[in-house]
Amino acid sequence: MSTPIIDVDRISKRFGSHTVLDELSFQVRPSEKLALIGPSGSGKTTILRILMTLETINGGHIRIDGDQLFHMKRGDGLVPADERHLHGMRTKIGMVFQLFNLFPHKCVLDNVTLAPILTQGMRKDAAQKRAMELLDMVGMADKAKAMPAQLSGGQKQRVAIARALALQPKIMLFDEVTSALDPELVEEVLNVMKKLAAETDMTMLLVTHEMGFAHDFADRILFFDRGKIVEEGPPDQIFKTPSHERTKTFLRKIIAAGHRV
Repeated sequence: MSTPIIDVDRISKRFGSHTVLDELSFQVRPSEKLALIGPSGSGKTTILRILMTLETINGGHIRIDGDQLFHMKRGDGLVPADERHLHGMRTKIGMVFQLFNLFPHKCVLDNVTLAPILTQGMRKDAAQKRAMELLDMVGMADKAKAMPAQLSGGQKQRVAIARALALQPKIMLFDEVTSALDPELVEEVLNVMKKLAAETDMTMLLVTHEMGFAHDFADRILFFDRGKIVEEGPPDQIFKTPSHERTKTFLRKIIAAGHRV
């Protein structure tokens, strides 16, 4: 097995007296497509926010591409990471959120080029060239000069994906990216993500309630409940022959709610 690009080692996360993640460990291989599923409140989104350094951890260690995420070397030991270290680690990871978070006062093209110009020192013409390639890939090149208010939810989310890709991260995180969309707009976003999965070697982590998409997208599924991994395996194993009773109960409820598995 290749060296993991993400190595989560016995991490804990608490909000006050509530433990969200309890001694959690898992690894992700380079280029792997991983789907995190489970009931609301099971800790899935918290994991993505931690990887993005939007939340800290109360214990344990995380390595990204071989480097400590929340710690850095000093002498023979480790100390808490400073802001410079965290900034460097963030360049390896991109995230697409439930709510698109586009800058409403900037056009589509400017939304995509802003971060590469400000954080990577990219020349404006190079950033615009790269942005147009990405907008073309997500089917939004013809909306480059449009303002976010002129776009549908599905179009906004596709722009948000292009914006995250513009920083050329090694790892992409997707947090329930279709949950805020009208049902008829979900497919256009999922199609873009399928294209990304098929055409790039980027490592991708997906939190979703779209079980049919998780099945088609992922190399491996992690089923979470109460901050722990209850079961993991290839999609066919998890969805067709789950071994844990908690997984079976969850999937029965999902199917009863009308979701395709």
